[in-house]
Amino acid sequence: MRTGNILIVIGAGLIVVGVLVRFFPGLFSWFGHLPGDVLIEGENSKVFIPFTSMVVVSIAFSVVASLVGWFVRSR
Repeated sequence: MRTGNILIVIGAGLIVVGVLVRFFPGLFSWFGHLPGDVLIEGENSKVFIPFTSMVVVSIAFSVVASLVGWFVRSR
């Protein structure tokens, strides 16, 4: 598969995710509120560190990258 085709597939996937987030906001309401996501609130400040959410994103991207690599090598 050529690089252009891979970019088209990735772009289409991002469009699908964007449409889902836009029209079904409750679908991803759990994201950012997982156990392990840290929220520190002070009097005049708020700090949010999404440790667990970023691990989920990292795993998802790793799986997608592995699948794309597998499809590219199999051709």
